[in-house]
Amino acid sequence: MAGPMALGIVAIQAFNLIDLFFIGLLGTDALAAISFTFAVTFVMISLAMGLGAGLSASLGQALGAGNQQKAALFTSHSLLLALLVVCTLSVLGAFTIDPLFRLLGASDALLVLLHDYMLIWYLTVPLLVLPMVGNSAIRATGDTRTPSLVMIVAGLVNGLLDPLLIFGLGPFPELGIQGAAIASACSWLMATCVSLWLLWRREQLLQWPLVQLDVLFAHWRTLLHVAIPATFTSLLNPLSTALLMMMLAGLGTEVVAAYGAASRIEALMLIVMMALSSVLAPFISQNTGAGLHLRSRQALLQSMRFAIGFQLLVFALLWLLAPWVAERFTDNAQVSQHLTFYLRLVPLGYGLQGCFMLLASALNGLRVSSISFLLNGIRLFGLLLPLAWLGSFWQGELGLFSGMLVANLLAGIMAITFACWRFPWKIKTPNN
Repeated sequence: MAGPMALGIVAIQAFNLIDLFFIGLLGTDALAAISFTFAVTFVMISLAMGLGAGLSASLGQALGAGNQQKAALFTSHSLLLALLVVCTLSVLGAFTIDPLFRLLGASDALLVLLHDYMLIWYLTVPLLVLPMVGNSAIRATGDTRTPSLVMIVAGLVNGLLDPLLIFGLGPFPELGIQGAAIASACSWLMATCVSLWLLWRREQLLQWPLVQLDVLFAHWRTLLHVAIPATFTSLLNPLSTALLMMMLAGLGTEVVAAYGAASRIEALMLIVMMALSSVLAPFISQNTGAGLHLRSRQALLQSMRFAIGFQLLVFALLWLLAPWVAERFTDNAQVSQHLTFYLRLVPLGYGLQGCFMLLASALNGLRVSSISFLLNGIRLFGLLLPLAWLGSFWQGELGLFSGMLVANLLAGIMAITFACWRFPWKIKTPNN
């Protein structure tokens, strides 16, 4: 199940880089404008991820219990709520482009580009959220291959349309940064149509008309019980990263550059963990719905054992290749030195970091994402940031990177302890 998800994630990341590449060819201002959009777009993506987590968990339990009628109603109601929420936010966003990005520090020159891009983005972002949430429902049925194929094809459409619409190749008009937004919207439209068609015809998880309001509101409450904490959990990571960047900025530009490169490498090294955690939640929710609690526990513990073994192999490979990898990312000797040190130290904790990611996903599968939110808050604000700050205070960038490693190790030990002693039978899941 995790294999197709890993391929889908790799494809999306690759096409995102291609997207940035073509926008970068428009000039520094265009690339800077897109950089300003990341904070806003990540909020919407986090919302979609949270709604998807809530749908996947509750739908998996309904399917595990053999209740197809309830599963179809719940999916329909969840997609309706996702559409209403994102449409409301997109309209508000379209009317607040200039004041919002002025608040974020964009210049007047960049505001023109931001308005051209974000107006299209806001008006079409429902086409991004619907397939993200819909694919979560498909994964809850146990099918991870189809959502991955949808992700790959959508990324391919975006990558093909980018140069045509941005630069006006062939019969296409030259639209500049607006062309990038339209290319993304076209790929989202394709993904939306495919996802909804699959849910309706193949999975039979869309049902019209929607029934009584009391059932509708009950399903929304059940969805939000998981979705709200899961959304805030996603938002904790960029917040902690922003605070970490403030520490790094005080250590010099070279350290910031090294960490920026390390973050890109880290995203690739953790793809398998991301894919495994994505499929673990629906697997556990289905088995919980079927009353197979021991199977859920075994799945989590076996996944954790795999995470530790696999990521130790990744660490060994990175330790050997670190100098060569660093030279590929920079020709600055200081940056290369900092990056090499990072790659020979911090990845030692990737295995236990993966265990934490798996536990968080498993808790979402049990519909207790509030516990996941609490544990993630402890990891980031009780361990990572304090230990990174103490390390930087004593030993500069070497101490900061060491603090990050220790935080990941402690968080992983906490996750394994929780999984062994508290998962899943001592957690009371909602009955709705």
